[in-house]
Amino acid sequence: MPEPGTGTSGNGARGSAVSRSQWKWLGISVSFSVIVLVAVLYFTVSEDTFLYLRRLNPVFLLAAVGLHLLALGFWAMRIRKMAESLGYRIGFFYTLNMVMANLLVAAITPSQAGGEPVRIHQLYRQNVPLGDATAIVIVERVIDAVVLGLLGAFALVVLGSTLQNLPAGLTAFIFFSWLLMSGGVLLFVYTVRKPEMTKKLIQRISVWFARTWDRGRVERMVATIDREVDNFHNSVFRFVRHAKMGLVWGSFYTLLFWFTEFLIVSFILMGLGTEPFFLASLVAQIVIAIVMMIPLTPGASGIAELTATSFYGLFVNPAIVGVMVLIWRLIFFYLNIILGILATIPILQREFSLRALDDPKV
Repeated sequence: MPEPGTGTSGNGARGSAVSRSQWKWLGISVSFSVIVLVAVLYFTVSEDTFLYLRRLNPVFLLAAVGLHLLALGFWAMRIRKMAESLGYRIGFFYTLNMVMANLLVAAITPSQAGGEPVRIHQLYRQNVPLGDATAIVIVERVIDAVVLGLLGAFALVVLGSTLQNLPAGLTAFIFFSWLLMSGGVLLFVYTVRKPEMTKKLIQRISVWFARTWDRGRVERMVATIDREVDNFHNSVFRFVRHAKMGLVWGSFYTLLFWFTEFLIVSFILMGLGTEPFFLASLVAQIVIAIVMMIPLTPGASGIAELTATSFYGLFVNPAIVGVMVLIWRLIFFYLNIILGILATIPILQREFSLRALDDPKV
């Protein structure tokens, strides 16, 4: 994480290169999504589809968009409350802008969990020390994983024999996704409790790098990592020991966030003139959210569309499954990109202003 005031014209050039790279990955992500959506629509659209579209109720679709924006507000409140529990006061609209800016990065990184550096940097810009900023962002992700892991176990029990109606490969992938996420949480807890084990692992890995890298460089890198492991360990334990209300509020807003997001498809279905299937849709959304956490494609493009089509095809009229998935992705993916771009603009303006103050030649 660069310190404030380190900007130079050279850094600006590198920043432009990164920007070009991000646009490239955004193009790849959108392309994946468009290709799969076209395929889904090709295999699901029929004459009945147009009958449903004539009964389209835009009020429910606007409500679905409103629910998504409300969920982002809950996410912003989660960060705000967790930071407050550590003694840092940050405005709601600042955290909301941070959350929306993070959506753009999430759309171009594997799975949808790539916006952490954006949130850490924006917290850092509000005078939150790097260790605490990192702890806030990592702990909120861990809370996400714990909540989704528990909900996932519930969903798998509820689905039961229904999983047999899905392709065998998809069923295996669902179980693998849930195990991987749950295992990641357990590993995180263990490494936080046993930081020395993390250091030993890093030292063993460094021996392999030392064969091809300069030994002095490797030693400096290991020393830096050891220091950051200690800082992070202390920050997380500060959360657990002295900021328990941050964990309570974080869990509360996490539940509100996911519950609100999971309701959206039911509103889309009502907008298409069919049953909302609240319980079945809730279970399907839990599993889809877990699958989308696995880093396979940028922004989970393609994976999300295929998984949603497979699940909702079990209980929703096939004639509207494709349209439903299209609207769902317009809200969860394409709207996120638009919001992310709009939220990134003031951040970039602020960063360039800070660089100009520190280095007039920028």
